[in-house]
Amino acid sequence: MAFDLVPAWPAVGSLAGGAGALALAWAIREHRGRPGVDWFLGVFAAQATWCCSYGVGLLVADPTLRAALEATMWLGVIWTGIAFLGFALEYTGRSDVVRSRLFAAVAGFGLLSSVLLATNPLHGAFWTEFGRDPAFGVETVSYAFGPWAYLTVAVETVLVASGVFLLVDTLLSYGPLYRRESAAVALSSLPPGFALVAWTLGLGPVPQLQLAPVMFVPHMVLDAYAFDRAEMFDRNPTTSRAAERTAIDDLRDPVVALALDRRVVRLNPAAEAVLGVDAETARDRPLADFLDLPVRTGDGDADDPSGGESGADEDAAGGSRKTVEIDAVAGTGRRTYAVSVSRLTDPNGTHVGYTVVLSDVTERERRRQQLEVLNRILRHNLRNDAGVVHGYGEILRDRLEEPELVRMADAVERRAGALAALGEKAGTVERLLADTDPEPTDVRDLLDSVVADARERDDAATVELDVEGEAPTDAAGDADAADWTTRVRPDALRAVVENTVENAVNHHDGEGVEREDGGTWVRASLRREADRDRDGAANSDGGARFVLTVEDDGPGIPDHEVEAVESGRETALEHGSGLGLWVVAWGAAAVGADVEYADREPRGTRVTVSIPVVEEK
Repeated sequence: MAFDLVPAWPAVGSLAGGAGALALAWAIREHRGRPGVDWFLGVFAAQATWCCSYGVGLLVADPTLRAALEATMWLGVIWTGIAFLGFALEYTGRSDVVRSRLFAAVAGFGLLSSVLLATNPLHGAFWTEFGRDPAFGVETVSYAFGPWAYLTVAVETVLVASGVFLLVDTLLSYGPLYRRESAAVALSSLPPGFALVAWTLGLGPVPQLQLAPVMFVPHMVLDAYAFDRAEMFDRNPTTSRAAERTAIDDLRDPVVALALDRRVVRLNPAAEAVLGVDAETARDRPLADFLDLPVRTGDGDADDPSGGESGADEDAAGGSRKTVEIDAVAGTGRRTYAVSVSRLTDPNGTHVGYTVVLSDVTERERRRQQLEVLNRILRHNLRNDAGVVHGYGEILRDRLEEPELVRMADAVERRAGALAALGEKAGTVERLLADTDPEPTDVRDLLDSVVADARERDDAATVELDVEGEAPTDAAGDADAADWTTRVRPDALRAVVENTVENAVNHHDGEGVEREDGGTWVRASLRREADRDRDGAANSDGGARFVLTVEDDGPGIPDHEVEAVESGRETALEHGSGLGLWVVAWGAAAVGADVEYADREPRGTRVTVSIPVVEEK
């Protein structure tokens, strides 16, 4: 037989397993202090005790010494499972369980088993009828297992299986990040574990020979792979689990995790403070006991965590957002929170609950209300007072004869008109601040309308319109409007196009170069082009954009105003177009457009607006 080539091979294999455990313990000693390392050193110590005691015992014939070595081997069995579970708990980020009463009871079982093992001759709890039973040229022994021996093997099997389960759970939960090391350590426990159970049950042709120490050789090979190739202790799941807890617990926003039946599973400290309840008290109670949610998910009433019928705007992720007012228990008064409810899924995508996030928007809502009030008051006063001033300015201009006074009255009238226009722009800003839904919008028709309005307001101005690549017509002669359609907020896009053209027309100084008389000249051109990358090559994803270019031969826009808008800093609106530039910037942000300002040769400004083409859903 092949076994005959290696004399006393069970002893050699057992000692090899013990030597491997000591070698791996020496290899990872420098990682002490990292999660799981100290416990794994304990695992190796127990395994080395198990393997070396059994291996040496197979070479010892003296009954007393042989029994002592067998008892030492059992100590290794007892503490291997306990240390392995401690390693698995700490390595996977569950060190709090190691400090729990449950784990203390497990350690207590190990201590009690050790005492019973040392006093076994008095009660025979571990074995009786101990005697020599040589096999394969080594001193194997046979004995009748006592009840505590069976209990010990059963408990240790459960502990090791629990540790393996934790490692497998980590493998499934965190994907490829810890896959190799977790899989290697989990699989390494199987060979010696099965061998121990088979020996305890007396299975196999040579039941008195325990092969578990020999099976620690492949066990050590897998562990060595995890430590070396997979860099097991250089990165471990404790980081991910700590990040998950920290991400929730350290958030200033209250976060509540709910089960499918809308009962509380977890609260972060911020939620405890806002709801006025501690996590232990709230756990497994309906959220409705503490908060009446004004939102529902996108799954229908059956999945509504609020349990009510109140509607809300559905978001794209299947969650909802709405506001709720809560009397804060911290003495900060009544606060307004934006409530966001989203589905909670496991790594397999199975719906397991909900996450409720409360974002404090009290100050934002107050500022919004203040801005609305101020905006409406200013618009009302500007419109009314500017109208009065404009009217009196016209009367004075018509009745005065002295040229200087006529010039002053004309200036009053023009400034009153500018103030009235400023009030209208303030109304545009208010509309931009509103959160309206996108709609299919024809960019070409919108530009046609804006250009027509500009020509009507200033019939002396030359406003050219150039649309490149006009849409083809069908058999009935109708233009294909879809070629110029994008799904955006129409009010925001109109604000961008309108203010870009208006700024060019209204702020011309009459000293242009395109017309012989130096009068107002503006050209608006529109084209559709494929989306380009940074190198100028067309993207392969088929994305496209509408490019609006507005050129004029006016005095140009002051650099400081363009820089202020592009950097987002506030600045004095020294130039009349100042608020118009901000309206363009805010409107472009609302539709996802890009705006670029450049000087035009020999005189004037070129504004380029790149509008994304968003297809109809």
